[in-house]
Amino acid sequence: MKYQFCQYVTIVDMNEEILSEVLFEHGEFEGISLSIGASVLMNQLGLKQFDVVYDRREGKTARNKIVDIEIDLIKKPSVTRVYLEPVRLIVGQHDIGEVE
Repeated sequence: MKYQFCQYVTIVDMNEEILSEVLFEHGEFEGISLSIGASVLMNQLGLKQFDVVYDRREGKTARNKIVDIEIDLIKKPSVTRVYLEPVRLIVGQHDIGEVE
């Protein structure tokens, strides 16, 4: 079964003021049946200026829980979205620089 993984990301400054909220799409993955509460391992998220990107530096993995599964039956073929627990990234603290 194909799943489209999504995660809400809140970008804040050092004073916890919300700068923006985005829905980060991790992409489509094929796998076995998933359920709410299950965990997935993937690259940790970081910031490159104000853009949400993967932090691909060694050891930067994150374990995220599935908080919702949405099946869109209107689209053909149907789309199954998996929502991961939201994260908060702080400008200046979660910047990854120019590392690829």
